[in-house]
Amino acid sequence: MPQLPLGRNNNGDDSDSDSESNHLLEEGQRRVRRVWQGFIDFAFQGNVLEIAFGLILASMFTAVITSFVSDILLPPLSVLLPLNKNLEEKFAILKTGSRQRTDYNTLKQAQEDGAVVMAYGYFLNRLINFVAVGFSLYGLASLYQCFSTDPIIKHTVKCRYCKKYISERAARCVNCTSWQDGRDDRLRE
Repeated sequence: MPQLPLGRNNNGDDSDSDSESNHLLEEGQRRVRRVWQGFIDFAFQGNVLEIAFGLILASMFTAVITSFVSDILLPPLSVLLPLNKNLEEKFAILKTGSRQRTDYNTLKQAQEDGAVVMAYGYFLNRLINFVAVGFSLYGLASLYQCFSTDPIIKHTVKCRYCKKYISERAARCVNCTSWQDGRDDRLRE
């Protein structure tokens, strides 16, 4: 890479120095344009846009399902089951706080007092959210698969010989290369 000269040339003028500075400036601009163009090419490829769209859609979908579980599903469960509180507010005191109380009304009160609590209601709430999101994503994938030829859900079976999971449509096992139609058994006999 060319470097700027430290002083004047033998003739005493700066013409070589200016031309070399201009060359370096043009080289820097060319590299910046190349990096910028590479970024634009990368950012607007089809796959990157599809991934971004999928992530945005997934975060919105998760927020809707979380709201459904927390705001619609769990309150009636709290009334039906003898919980006397929202499921999220259920907790057990493992060690009392600074005031040595055991009759906290809320999880926040217990934590502010310094009590060590096991917030099992919060965990159960998150577990129900996880299961609900999983089942609803499976439902969406099944619905998509009904209208598309592109399989999202790939059903698998165990290979008859090596017992590893392979596609149910596979003619041969990718692990042990045995034929799945029994051809290997007939050849051995």
